[in-house]
Amino acid sequence: MYIQYVSTARMRDGGEHAVNLAIVAPEQIPVPPPLGGSVEISVWAVAKELAQWHSVTVISRAHSRYPKESWMSGVRILRVQGGNAAEYLGGVLRSLSGGSWDAIQVDNRPSFVPAIKRRFPHVPVSLFVHSLTFVSPPYARRRQAEEGLAAADIIVANSWSLRHELAARFPFAAEKMRVVWLGVDTGRFCPAMAPADRPLAKDGLTVLFAGRLIPRKGLHVLLKALRLAHVSGGHRFRLIVAGGSRHERYKRRIRQLARTSGVPVNFLGTVAHRHIHRIYQQADVFICPSQRHEAFGLVNVEAMASGLPVIASRIGGIGEIVVPGWNGLLVSDYANPRAFAEAIAFLSSHPELVRSMGAAARQDCLSRFSWTATAAHLSRLYTHWPHNHGIL
Repeated sequence: MYIQYVSTARMRDGGEHAVNLAIVAPEQIPVPPPLGGSVEISVWAVAKELAQWHSVTVISRAHSRYPKESWMSGVRILRVQGGNAAEYLGGVLRSLSGGSWDAIQVDNRPSFVPAIKRRFPHVPVSLFVHSLTFVSPPYARRRQAEEGLAAADIIVANSWSLRHELAARFPFAAEKMRVVWLGVDTGRFCPAMAPADRPLAKDGLTVLFAGRLIPRKGLHVLLKALRLAHVSGGHRFRLIVAGGSRHERYKRRIRQLARTSGVPVNFLGTVAHRHIHRIYQQADVFICPSQRHEAFGLVNVEAMASGLPVIASRIGGIGEIVVPGWNGLLVSDYANPRAFAEAIAFLSSHPELVRSMGAAARQDCLSRFSWTATAAHLSRLYTHWPHNHGIL
């Protein structure tokens, strides 16, 4: 099930050649992302790692705080205007036309691939799919999605779950699908102290939720679960919520649930990704109550690298990260607040498991979920092209 780690020493010393790689980011958020955005976070992290042994150019959306062209961490970044996807794609094609590429990677925009492949018919083009969003309505009609997937030479999914979903929907493209897990900066996301040494607060666990305040992320389920665990079981908690929302109706619902939960709730609003590691260090347990398919769930590995056990919905790619009883707990009946309440109460009653699972979570990220491992797999893909069938 698990993808094995490939060391950077092997990549550099194993006789593999450097390539000139272009990475096309989506049009919505610039790279590096000023606040957040999981795709843009991934693009930037992978580009920095790949730049240690390849020539890497990222094409990204223009932003007032960034110049049109810059070099950062060994990565060349070209920024183009993008009031909409079509305008942005035009700028991408113009930027790509100035280079001689060994490979082009398009992140999470299948609709970009046909035009890029037509412009560069002899250059391998990979499509790195981060979710089902842009192969599904309303963002893509089925024919558009099919055209994008068909035009790609290789399709990279960030989990086995996502690959399974893509292959079921688009079986014609299954043979060219590969799986490369995402990672985490294990240097920045780290425990404030060793998980085994962390004292748990006498007044209860500090629980963390990080994500957008939208129904599919399930904060309403978590608040109901904390109330059940507190009122029915007598457990004490504090909840930190890191994330913002443009959905005023849902925000009002969340605030009302927080007032009736019996649990102190600290709403931090949107926290810039460059600061979010400090928030993880304030918690004892991370909760991911997602209500819809999560292709990977980047927040989970960020929490795990920070030494936190994770309680999460058994949905999508999360089950490839969280191993029940080892580094956290999975909730199958994830729409039911009582199921989450039971899992939270269980860890509250077993502080030794909070410590041991946190230590295991940290070790898993060091060995399996680093950005170095992600970039190493992508590097093998591009340096072995076109003889890459089955290498990932």
